[in-house]
Amino acid sequence: MNGSLGKQVAYPQHYDAALLVPIARADNRKALGIDAAALPFCGADIWNAFELSWLDTHGKPQVARGRFIFPCTSPALVESKSLKLYLNSLNQHAFADINAARACIQQDLSTAAGATVEVLLQDFRGMQEVLDAPTGVCLDQLDLACEHYEVEPTLLQLTGTDAAFEQLVDEVLYTDLFRSRCPITGQPDWATMTVCYQGPQIDHASLLRYLVSYRLHNDFHENCVERIFCDIKSHCRPHSLSVEANFLRRGGLDINPVRSISEMMDYVLFPRYNRQ
Repeated sequence: MNGSLGKQVAYPQHYDAALLVPIARADNRKALGIDAAALPFCGADIWNAFELSWLDTHGKPQVARGRFIFPCTSPALVESKSLKLYLNSLNQHAFADINAARACIQQDLSTAAGATVEVLLQDFRGMQEVLDAPTGVCLDQLDLACEHYEVEPTLLQLTGTDAAFEQLVDEVLYTDLFRSRCPITGQPDWATMTVCYQGPQIDHASLLRYLVSYRLHNDFHENCVERIFCDIKSHCRPHSLSVEANFLRRGGLDINPVRSISEMMDYVLFPRYNRQ
């Protein structure tokens, strides 16, 4: 892995696509028993970039917000610090217009990920966005004790133990209490975690305890979401399932992985919540 990760480094002064550090998804998926040739989910990783700037051909700074959509089928994800360094390398680079900047970023991210990454750049002028809270049942007011802070999938339970009497439901459940840790720096990563499913009813307290058990877990955002998806699918047997994470911004970037049994979301319109 790139020697600059986890260390103090100077911000780049010149455009350099080689700053991007790809991390193979295969290792994490192998640990979860996932066959890379037959993924059990669809989805994408949606990144929002707020510290994005370059120069026009007259040397005048330009600014925009970026949205980068990495398909979950890409062979690699991109390490977040390396992406921040890459974006900062554009600060003194001149582009003819916003379309040229977008094309350059798309080519570089797609090369790093090993698959086509959709890149949207939006001028801040006149940009309107509605920020809201998730819809569904918030688990955070449940009165419960938590004692597991390393991932413990056996905490997941259904409300009924007899399959003949299992209650089938259609629920959206979310929590703002999710925290994991960066495997490079150990810094906390905070997120709103949303679980949307149809099937036997998941015990709400058990789901919250399970999600809280990531509190001291070191892993990348994308890997956490894939592990949560696989654990819920295995232990709770939902007929349909999607897991979405809206991580808080760090270094001008927020990362929002989504994994679902079926492709059912317009990732361009993926929401940002007021907490972000």
